Amino acid sequence: MEYRQLGKTGKKVSVIGLGCEHLDKKPYPQIKETIDAALEHEVNIIDVFMPGEEIRENIAKALGNRRDKVMIQGHIGASDVNQQYDISRDLPTVKKYYENLLRLFGYIDFGMLFFIDTEENYRDVFETGFAGYAEHLKKQGDIKHIGFSSHNPEMAIRAINTGLPEMFMFSVNPAFDMLPSAEYVFDHFETGFGTELFKGIDPKRAELYKLCEQKQIGMTVMKTFGAGKLISQEHTPFGKPMTIPQCIHYALSRPSVACILPGCQTAAEVQEVHSYFESTENERDFTEILNTGKNDFKGSCVYCSHCQPCPVEIDIAAVTKLLDIARLDKSDIPPSIKSHYMNLKHKSDECTKCGHCEERCPFDVPVIKNMEEVAMLLTN
Repeated sequence: MEYRQLGKTGKKVSVIGLGCEHLDKKPYPQIKETIDAALEHEVNIIDVFMPGEEIRENIAKALGNRRDKVMIQGHIGASDVNQQYDISRDLPTVKKYYENLLRLFGYIDFGMLFFIDTEENYRDVFETGFAGYAEHLKKQGDIKHIGFSSHNPEMAIRAINTGLPEMFMFSVNPAFDMLPSAEYVFDHFETGFGTELFKGIDPKRAELYKLCEQKQIGMTVMKTFGAGKLISQEHTPFGKPMTIPQCIHYALSRPSVACILPGCQTAAEVQEVHSYFESTENERDFTEILNTGKNDFKGSCVYCSHCQPCPVEIDIAAVTKLLDIARLDKSDIPPSIKSHYMNLKHKSDECTKCGHCEERCPFDVPVIKNMEEVAMLLTN
């Protein structure tokens, strides 16, 4: 297992966690087998958004005395008043369901403001007592960190800019990244992804990733496989299906991503996902797949490191990530970004302009020009 720091929370999470949604309605032995398999693979973060009492009790029972071995994302506002998944902003209802979660698990590591996808969702959370309830929970020690979940980059940016969340859960995969922000991802779960929509990485999603790096907001990832469509021959928006290692590697290569939370429902599925660690660099490489879609990545760095090796050992992908963050506001570049850059072993001003990187780049990124801009922005 590999571990990454989750933004400014100070917590280190396993790069592959476990989403428990698909364990709902499953028999207890299957739930325990799946959770046991995840912990055997040294998973230390799980997502429990499901509001049903039975599934929550079964997860708590399966963990047993291992509760402190994992960090739990628990969602504030998930309810099943009508015996189905629902979103509640009614505080008495919200408190009832969350107090049940706390009773079962003792405390929650990441208290997630549930489902901020629309303007109405945003107002109902941040312009009422809802967010205040989360702050109260944190002050009491019932939750350790405040986060939120979203599928909409514009709403996610607004939530982050309130200054309240330290981390969040977001849907990340190449198809969603290329979907215009005006499109709602859930509209494409049933109908599939129309390739005519894809025009390269959506600017709002790119802005979101850079903002997270700038503000040190950690990201956990849902929908890594696009609800299974990306790995399906029938439903893939690309020339051929992606593999599980390719989907995982894509998500883990996005700025600020700390871990993915695949919805495994058997021990065999846990094993299949964790085979990622046995895959080679070539098996993880997603760039050929991206180029089979009807899209245009020209000029956009996707941090794939095809440009390596650099003869003077500049980590081009790392330098370019810092440049992209600095470009968000050139007049007010965070000191942390300059500090990260200065701590790199090899700086962009060492670039010899040999051009080997640009010859190898699948997306025609102007690497040499970027190295010059970095030297200007981050060394002054």
